[in-house]
Amino acid sequence: MKRIVMLGCENSHVNTFLSIMKQDPDKYSDVEVVGVFSEDAAAMQAVCREFGVPAMQSVDQFVGQVDGVVITARHGGKHYPYAKPYLASGVPMFIDKPITVDEQQALALVCECRAAGVRVTGGSCCKYAPEIAELRASLNAQDIRGGFVRAPINMDNPYGGFFFYSQHLVQMLGELFGLYPRAVQAYRSQGTVNVVFRYDAYDVIGLYTEQSNHYFVSVATLGQTLARDASIGTECFVRELDEFCELLRGGAQKVDYKDFIAPVFVLNAIARSLASGREEPVHDVEVQDA
Repeated sequence: MKRIVMLGCENSHVNTFLSIMKQDPDKYSDVEVVGVFSEDAAAMQAVCREFGVPAMQSVDQFVGQVDGVVITARHGGKHYPYAKPYLASGVPMFIDKPITVDEQQALALVCECRAAGVRVTGGSCCKYAPEIAELRASLNAQDIRGGFVRAPINMDNPYGGFFFYSQHLVQMLGELFGLYPRAVQAYRSQGTVNVVFRYDAYDVIGLYTEQSNHYFVSVATLGQTLARDASIGTECFVRELDEFCELLRGGAQKVDYKDFIAPVFVLNAIARSLASGREEPVHDVEVQDA
């Protein structure tokens, strides 16, 4: 039996994962949730009542006693502090979007993961949208001439403001156009944030929309424009839960540490551009040995 904890259960992710596990008990029969934690006591107790899982007394209560950790705090600034007590034990981790809200925290996280042999997965579930996979499979990178990505945003919240929801768009962008644009320029209008992502050979336009749950992508190639509404549903959450369970069962990590935290650097460049009103470079991701 693989014992896991879920940290940050004020996020709907924990409810979704536990619902998936409850609906298909045979598939997850070797995974036991031994504790959930949240600084929001009411949210934690609600999860415990609904799913019959134990409440934790502290975030580090099960250090050295579990086989894996799921981290889904609403505020991405809590992800590294929640992970840190468990890093030395080397257990695999799922870390939700945003991985962190700070570039130096992101670097510290993956350096410590690599040193301890911690295998990671997570980020935005949008990378699992079937339409994203379909487009990616049909594209020749050399033919791309630009594109457009749309996703929801929530700018005014106590969970990191812009960072709270913004990795969804950047994750889709990275899947189709690459994780490493060289610069961005962002503008905020009423109800929207518009971003120009500058790649070496072309630009991609990003549109964040408030009060909307519409996800959309289009890719302009040399000969045509391919456009899809992106379906972000239960299957995306099943796929990311299953990828974490693969790690629990001894599977290999599917993403490079550098690529795992690349969205953090794009998000920070957007935040800097919103503050400065200028085009801002995306800082290089330089993962050093711990």
